[in-house]
Amino acid sequence: MTDTTTLERTAESATTILDHWVGGSTWTGESERTGPVFNPAQGRVQKEVRLASSADVDAAVAVATGAWTQWRDTSIAKRQAVMFQFRELLNARKNELAEILTAEHGKVLSDALGEIARGMEVVEFACGLGHLTKGAYSENVSTGIDVYTLRQPLGVVGIISPFNFPAMVPLWFFSIALAAGNAVVLKPSEKDPTAANWMAALLKEAGLPDGVLNVVHGDKEAVDRLLEHPDVKAISFVGSTPIAKYVYENATRNGKRVQALGGAKNHMLVLPDADLDLAADAAVNAGFGSAGERCMAISVVLAVDTIADELVEKISQRMATLKIGDGMRSCDMGPLITGQHRDKVASYIDVAKQDGASVVVDGRGVDVDGDPDGFWLGPTLIDKVPTESSVYRDEIFGPVLSVVRVEGYEDGLDIINSSPYGNGTAIFTNDGGAARRFQREATVGMIGINVPIPVPVAYHSFGGWKASLFGDAKAYGPHGFEFFTAEKAVTSRWLDPSHGGLNLGFPQHD
Repeated sequence: MTDTTTLERTAESATTILDHWVGGSTWTGESERTGPVFNPAQGRVQKEVRLASSADVDAAVAVATGAWTQWRDTSIAKRQAVMFQFRELLNARKNELAEILTAEHGKVLSDALGEIARGMEVVEFACGLGHLTKGAYSENVSTGIDVYTLRQPLGVVGIISPFNFPAMVPLWFFSIALAAGNAVVLKPSEKDPTAANWMAALLKEAGLPDGVLNVVHGDKEAVDRLLEHPDVKAISFVGSTPIAKYVYENATRNGKRVQALGGAKNHMLVLPDADLDLAADAAVNAGFGSAGERCMAISVVLAVDTIADELVEKISQRMATLKIGDGMRSCDMGPLITGQHRDKVASYIDVAKQDGASVVVDGRGVDVDGDPDGFWLGPTLIDKVPTESSVYRDEIFGPVLSVVRVEGYEDGLDIINSSPYGNGTAIFTNDGGAARRFQREATVGMIGINVPIPVPVAYHSFGGWKASLFGDAKAYGPHGFEFFTAEKAVTSRWLDPSHGGLNLGFPQHD
C-alpha cells in the first residue's frame, strides 16, 4: 500500500482545477491555494480543488445577499416549479452523479445510487413547501381583532457538508432552504467536492436564479468565515462531534441559528430470540456499507452471551463472501476516502489485540479487485471487545465491527445509555414487549426494531441525542422547514367606519 504522504501530484492532475460556483457560473476567487482530490480506488490525485480565502467567502455571501430578496419574493408556485424540475433532472441524470461520487468518495455505484435516492426523497418533500410553510389564523380573538402567523425565510444560510455523503447531505439541507425562500452558500468537503458543483449547475438548469445557490470550496478558513459572517443567518453542519461542537459554539456566539449533527457509536442489541440470520445480514450490511464511513453505521453488536458464538460465526461467514474493490467494478465495498484515514482505522486492529479482544477477521492485506495503490482496508470483525477499549469508545468511521458480549437486555441497554453518543441504535428480537421497552428506554434519537440503519423517511426528521446533535433542530422533515424559516405573528384590526373615541386602558376581552 502506498503511503499517501509520499505521493506526488502529477502534472496532469495539477492542470485540472475545480473552481467555486458563484452567481450561476464557475468562479476562481482570489485565493491561489488548492487541495488534492484523490481517486481513492487508485490512490492517485485526479484533480485539484480551490480553497477559498475569507475574502472569497465574503464575495459569495455578497452575491447570495443580492440574489436573496428576489428569490424571497418569488411566488410559492414558481419556487415549487423549480424544485419539481430539479427533481426530474436529478432523477434522469442520477447515474452521472453516482459515477462522480464513486470516483471521488470510493463507494460502490449501487451505494452511490442509494445515497442519491435518499437525497431525492427530501427534494420531493420540499416540493410540498406550500403546505409546509403555512401559518395559522385565529379570527376575532378580541372584538374586531384577528391574529395570524407567517413563516418567512431567514436570508442567507450556510451549509457545511461532510465527505461521506457528498450528494445526500447537501440535498437534505439546500432543498428545504431554497424551497423556503432562502439563499445558500454551500461549503462541501474538499475531499470530494465535484458533486456540489454538479448539483448547482443542475439547479440553474431547473430555473433557479443565479446567485441563490453558491458553492465555495475550502478548509477551516472558509468554515470559520461562514461561522462569523454577519450576513449568514443560519448554519447547517454534519461531521464529527468535536467539529460539530466547534461549529455550534462559534456560530451561536455570532448570533446564528445552528443545526450541527455530530458523530456516533451505534449499537445493535441482539436478543436470544432474534432471527440470527437476519441479524447477521443486518450487521454486515450496516457495518460495512460505504466502507463504514457513515454516522448511521452499526459499529457495535451487543450479543447476548447465549447466542454470541453462533452470531459471530454467521457474521464472519457472510464477510467472507464480500468482494472488495473499485466501485466501478460491481464490488460490494470500496476503499476508504484517503490513505491517512485508512491507516488510522487500521491502527485500531492492533489496539484491539493489546486490549485483549479477539480479532476474528483482519481486513489488512485483503485481496481487492482494483489498483493496489488504492486506500484499501477489508471488513474487520473484532469479538469480546472491552468497553474500556478505545476500539469501543472511539468513532472509528471505517469497516471495523466490534462485538461486545452482554448478559441480557438490561446489560445491553445500560451500555447503550451510557454512551456519550445518541445517534442511532437497533434491537433485533421477536419479542414485541422487549422491542416496545427498548424504543421507550433507549436514550437515542433514532431507533430501529429489526432494522439496522433507522434513517427516517423525508417527512420525519433526522438527528440524534446527546453528543450526536448540537443546536435547535434536526435535519429535514418538519424540523427542516422550522429551522429555515422564522415565525412572525401579526395582530390585525380593520376599523369599522362607525368606530370612534379614545380608550387609554389596557385592552379587555369583552
